[in-house]
Amino acid sequence: MTDPYDPAAEGAQMSFDGRMSYGDYLQLGKVLDAQHPLSDAHDEMLFIIQHQTSELWMRLAIHEISAARRQLQGRDMRPAFKMLARVSRIFEQLNNAWDVLRTMTPSDYTAFRKALGQSSGFQSHQYRQIEFMLGNRNRAMLRPHAHRPEVMRLLSDELALPSVYDVALRALDAAIPLPPEVLSRDPALPHAESAAVAEAWSAVYRAPETHWELYELAEKLVDLEDYFRRWRFNHVTTVERVIGFKRGTGGTGGVSYLKRMLEVELFPELWHLRTDL
Repeated sequence: MTDPYDPAAEGAQMSFDGRMSYGDYLQLGKVLDAQHPLSDAHDEMLFIIQHQTSELWMRLAIHEISAARRQLQGRDMRPAFKMLARVSRIFEQLNNAWDVLRTMTPSDYTAFRKALGQSSGFQSHQYRQIEFMLGNRNRAMLRPHAHRPEVMRLLSDELALPSVYDVALRALDAAIPLPPEVLSRDPALPHAESAAVAEAWSAVYRAPETHWELYELAEKLVDLEDYFRRWRFNHVTTVERVIGFKRGTGGTGGVSYLKRMLEVELFPELWHLRTDL
């Protein structure tokens, strides 16, 4: 017998005919009908959902990074700190997802790997957009998307914009002037580590009470890259655990390619200054 005062029981008796429901708002019909395994292998569903949910989290990361970049270009940087902190937590969620995928053994993956054809996470344009937004810029990385003109436009447009780190350096320059070549370089190129930038950030860290907003911005960026590095590392170890050193389905070197990505630093001066403080 249900409790007559139980709100849940009351809600169960309500009619949502003609009214927006939970499923309507979230368009769950589309979301839950988007998993179509191409084999009879039990673990293919896990593989699909892992990557679909990762793409959804990346979509939110792009939303937050875009807003943070706009905010950093304004007069009040503080709202951007919350957005950048949220991106770090998004990558924590992405990190946790590897724990689920690692329950899939090499035998499990082999049962459906051929069904993937040439598809590969290497072709994720959202991942590429995030890397471009954070400053890891390389025009050669456009090639895997050449068959999709709308994605090529999206990524090419991103390369024409300043990265999050470029915008952060302009904020730094407003307090501690930087050399013109740091601020006027081609935004499509990756940031080159600069002694002048390192010294400016070091000045912020030596006197945080004088440069509190820049100090907080720097730590938010380090925090974000910390979580991003963990995501890359967990990606490498998961791939090595499941396929060893086979080539990736998209034609990359697999683990060897991913290990090279571990060496990429997004905000090098913010990491290297710690040695000299």
